[in-house]
Amino acid sequence: MRLKKSSFWSKIPNWVWVLISLAVAIAIWLFAAYTWPLVFATPKAVVDAFISKAASGVLWGHVWASLSRVLSGFAIAFVVSIPVAFLMAWYDPFRHVVEPWIQFIRNIPPLAYVFLIIAALGVGQVSKVTVIFIAAFLVMVITIYQGVKGVDTTLIKAARVLGAKQKDIFFKITIPASTPFILVAARLGLSTSMTTLMASEIVGGDKGIGMMIQQANGYYQMDVMLMGIILLGIIGICFEKIVKFLERRFTGWQETIQQ
Repeated sequence: MRLKKSSFWSKIPNWVWVLISLAVAIAIWLFAAYTWPLVFATPKAVVDAFISKAASGVLWGHVWASLSRVLSGFAIAFVVSIPVAFLMAWYDPFRHVVEPWIQFIRNIPPLAYVFLIIAALGVGQVSKVTVIFIAAFLVMVITIYQGVKGVDTTLIKAARVLGAKQKDIFFKITIPASTPFILVAARLGLSTSMTTLMASEIVGGDKGIGMMIQQANGYYQMDVMLMGIILLGIIGICFEKIVKFLERRFTGWQETIQQ
């Protein structure tokens, strides 16, 4: 019986599951809007708010401001985290000096030090990008470091027996073996950048989805606030899909049989 049931569910296309999941989400949303009308706006009200904001051009200004901050902070963190992680994995003195600070700051919520950074750099773009950079860097450098340290030592020993130099081991074994972890780090870094975006935007500034949500909360515009939250989720999913595509593109040699 289990095998038949499993076979039946596996025949349902993914797009059907997506539609079912969407229908369940809308049903729960309508129930919440009916039960707590002062908290949850209806789907129609949210769509109307989106059309209104998009038509006026205000929404796209907020979206562009947030996207530019997320992508700038993430890109800088990604570029910096890779060499730092490899240095930590290959040179013990560097790791002993740097790792304790990374572990210490990584356990501090971004909202705790965002005020310090804004006090030093102001409420402009630089401070927000800096907050996102710090949070994304700390997540990615640890993930990449664990990937480099986890490279199969058998491969390295075999390469040395065959006469490979340190440079060859680094470029032909360590980097390819670490690529999946680098891409996982990118996914985690983007997710962290999105969550940190809210912390950086709600404490100052005039543009951004986080600021739009805060302003809507102040005026009790629940439709606009819910629209901003959903928009953040959609952007996050798009980022994840892009990274998953890159994972399939660059780590196809690691693919296994899908159940």
